[in-house]
Amino acid sequence: MSRFDARGRVNRALLVGVSEYDHTAPEHPQGVNGQLPAVRRNRTTLEDALNRGHVFGAGEVKSLASPTQDDFTGALSRACREARGLLLLYFAGHAVTSTSGSELHLQMRTARVLTGNGLPGSVSFSQVLGELVESHAEQVVVILDCCYAGNAAGIWHRLDDPRRHKILLLMSVQPNRCILGGTAKVATPFTRELVHVLDEGGEVWLSELYDAVERRMAEARYRAEDNDLQRPQALARPWNGDDVLLAAGPVDLSGGAGGTSGGWFARLRRRFAPARQGTGPRLRRTALSVLLALLATSAGGYGLLALTGDSGSCEPPLELRVLTDPDLEPAMRAAADAYLASADNTTEDGCLRSGVTVYSAGAAHVVTALGEHSDPWQQPREDVNPQRDVGPQPDVWIPATRADVGRVTEAQVDRVFARLEPDAGPFAYSPVVLAVPESLDVGVAPTGRSLPELIRVLKDADTKAQVRRPDPEFSDSALLATVGLYGDGGDVRRAERLITQAGRPEPSAVKLLCTLPEDDAADDRSAVLVPEFLLRSGVGCHSVTRAERTALYPDDVPGLEPTFVRVRWEGGDRDAQARDEAVNRFRDWLAGKGGREVLGKQGFRSAKDERGLIAGQAAEHGLTGSVPSADPADATQLDRTLERYGNAHGPGRVLFLLDSSGSMAGLWDGPSGGPGILKQTLTGLGKEDEYGVWAVHGVGRPTHTELLDFRTHSRAEAEGALKTGGGGAEVRDAEADPHAGLLDALEFMRERGAGDERPQLIVYLTDGEDDNRLTGDRLREVEDRAGESGVPVVMVTLNSGACDRDRPGTRIAEAAQGRCLDAGDDLVPALRDEVARTGTGEE
Repeated sequence: MSRFDARGRVNRALLVGVSEYDHTAPEHPQGVNGQLPAVRRNRTTLEDALNRGHVFGAGEVKSLASPTQDDFTGALSRACREARGLLLLYFAGHAVTSTSGSELHLQMRTARVLTGNGLPGSVSFSQVLGELVESHAEQVVVILDCCYAGNAAGIWHRLDDPRRHKILLLMSVQPNRCILGGTAKVATPFTRELVHVLDEGGEVWLSELYDAVERRMAEARYRAEDNDLQRPQALARPWNGDDVLLAAGPVDLSGGAGGTSGGWFARLRRRFAPARQGTGPRLRRTALSVLLALLATSAGGYGLLALTGDSGSCEPPLELRVLTDPDLEPAMRAAADAYLASADNTTEDGCLRSGVTVYSAGAAHVVTALGEHSDPWQQPREDVNPQRDVGPQPDVWIPATRADVGRVTEAQVDRVFARLEPDAGPFAYSPVVLAVPESLDVGVAPTGRSLPELIRVLKDADTKAQVRRPDPEFSDSALLATVGLYGDGGDVRRAERLITQAGRPEPSAVKLLCTLPEDDAADDRSAVLVPEFLLRSGVGCHSVTRAERTALYPDDVPGLEPTFVRVRWEGGDRDAQARDEAVNRFRDWLAGKGGREVLGKQGFRSAKDERGLIAGQAAEHGLTGSVPSADPADATQLDRTLERYGNAHGPGRVLFLLDSSGSMAGLWDGPSGGPGILKQTLTGLGKEDEYGVWAVHGVGRPTHTELLDFRTHSRAEAEGALKTGGGGAEVRDAEADPHAGLLDALEFMRERGAGDERPQLIVYLTDGEDDNRLTGDRLREVEDRAGESGVPVVMVTLNSGACDRDRPGTRIAEAAQGRCLDAGDDLVPALRDEVARTGTGEE
């Protein structure tokens, strides 16, 4: 190993801490998830530690407090030009990944998240790496303390530049994991422990720093979101190549966290030595083996740990890779942790028989990868790379429903490199429930109704009640709920209107239950479609308390039936016998007493007989003792439901009706005028959405003039049509007939939506002056046509009181399952949300 000591060279440290953001949710619909006061302390404490460390000279440590995107890229470019020895880049703040998880975006102060996956104000990690490889520095260290930090390693591996090997990575959390934001009182856990080790004195090398930080975090049992342990990661170079000196303070003779990796292992062995005579070597070796195996797992497979004890040695155990559904992952991790320490997984010499790594990925992605991409899973391609997008090749797959196995095998046509061997039946069961806050008094029996019926009863009981569901394209529990929501051949567009959606849905039920408590009002009025077991085991990703909920059990929604599936890979027979033995031991333990004990605590039911709870009393957790026997999921049904969901959330169609009669003259110009309001909703529409604008005026035929023809448009083109004056949008010297205009619009949209399930919307914006033409039979005719059309109608009136009970706008919106908005509402964001719900948003 070569050791790089940069003292006396031209070095640079760029510390970026984004603690304040201009746009935060829920106040800003496109904002990031809140401010990060702890990051301010991260930045200042690390700056002080590096200045005390004597590797960086005076003026070589630069700190950036909540920079904009341009400020960051400019500072990074300067540091890359100036550094000749060591260049250290540290980032703490919000970060998000692309949908596939293949890119990491660092969010600067002005960051926003657009509906169409646009991320203005962010910098991709690929761009950062591109700058760093071009730098003049001999050695580069990147430290990331942010959500999804572990995803940076995959991006490093995909960087097609031999100079990438001068870049070493330390990451605060494993891939595809979020960390908690903390408070202003202390730095976040990873940076806090990083600074602690740097300050202990003596020479601190990168490899030793990582070892010590990993140990301290494991001992403290810091938690990431979803109640996972937060496990730091490192790109492996300090263990098999270059190592870098990061601090050279006064030598600490007290045996602190300096020293070599070997010295750390010696300290670990001493820690697990017997406290008194009579503590046997087997116990010592078992405790040490368990800890080191867990640490090896948490390091993501990087590095090799020699497991040594006082009276004999333990070989590194064979590692089982267990892939599961995102909602099952916390429970499967709990099971794996219990199995690791069990007697079933321990030899007579006190060594581990096998390790277990549990990871998850979106259910639809896994089905596609196993069914269609098992070849590139073994030999990744640039365009198709399941190793990057899903994870390593699994030995065991635990889907949330056995129907997923059928979906995979039906898709396996040729060049199949992964063979599935599923168990005959599931090892546990959990129904998908509609979990209703106790503050919403529904007054309905928990069983005996379909999901659409339960939702309608809920909304009839409280008009402000909302129903939220995770993403069916990611979570099987959400897909199973959608099976019941759509029914057999039901109206998909109408069914989707029953679900509350503002922007992108949360990827999993665990994540949904984590984010809801951030807004007490939303939490208290939101019923959620989630697996029942989560109401028992809970989610520990936030310190706040979420609303207490009672479970309602729709009788048309298949339940979760986690199934143990052995995955065999072509060419993977070198250690087949040992791997089979390890898989069989884990399967037997999971189905036996040890596994049932863990699954019971997690809130699962028996997969057999009456499907009673494995442990605990149902009433204590808002559950029912016996659950209805819904039909199991069917592979073809799931695929068809997913296809229909994709259609219903694909490119949309929106027809805007703008009252252009003379009475609108005083409500026309500026951002609060009719055209200005419509212009501000265009951010909810993307390049593939079709939309048009009618200027409604005249009481005969025609009922309108076309301002913007109905097709796809560029943003500039649409804004030009809504520009007031100069031949654009103009007020006419005429009255308007909303009755005739709405009937024409409903017929127009009916013709365009006849052949597909794409989302549609009609927006009618008016001052309400001509509502006298929406009375009696004329109003009832519009209501009837709107109710039959399946096209939601948003009635927007620029005067107060237009959405009171029995007013025309209210009645039409209710008939069409749309929404009524008037001057008493926050018009622009509310209307923009409705348009965004239909459109795909800006790229």
